[in-house]
Amino acid sequence: MNGNSERIEKLVRELLVEIGEDPEREGLMNTPKRVAASLAFLTSGYKTDMQKLINKACFAQETTSMVVVKDIELYSLCEHHLLPFYGRCHIGYIPRGRIFGISKLARLVDLFARRLQIQEKLTEQIAYAVKDSINADGVGVMIEARHLCMMMRGVEKQNSMLVTSSLLGVFRTNPATRQEFLSLISRPAPV
Repeated sequence: MNGNSERIEKLVRELLVEIGEDPEREGLMNTPKRVAASLAFLTSGYKTDMQKLINKACFAQETTSMVVVKDIELYSLCEHHLLPFYGRCHIGYIPRGRIFGISKLARLVDLFARRLQIQEKLTEQIAYAVKDSINADGVGVMIEARHLCMMMRGVEKQNSMLVTSSLLGVFRTNPATRQEFLSLISRPAPV
């Protein structure tokens, strides 16, 4: 997180006073420190270097078969209200001589999710990072998420879910590739 922890703690303390709370009461005494630590973690994606994260986890592999990792949990903060949104990310790609170590795809999701976000941008950032990192022939990313800014306030719709997708390369231009991806991510997980 940009800035320093002490400054954030001071601002949280001021915020508590402004909403009518007593930051000296027992339950709130350590809240500014906890909020500062929480924000540092939840926005750690700003400080994460993508090249270092990927490091040596891209491997030469002569395959043109689709690779799909689905149901990657994600948690992020809405940049409009600073409230959480959470859900699942599905990633598919067609390699062109290079593949990812599968855990790196989950780490890429975390890198971008741990920033103030809108889901639409998050989906595209992940797709372009995958495509550009290994020069894939195509990439598909779909995110399904629930937004607390829509559930806890505003329209208060508890069962709403936002679905976004980004299709690049052959996932956009080839209907059969797109359909294969959508079919694979819609299958129920094995028990």
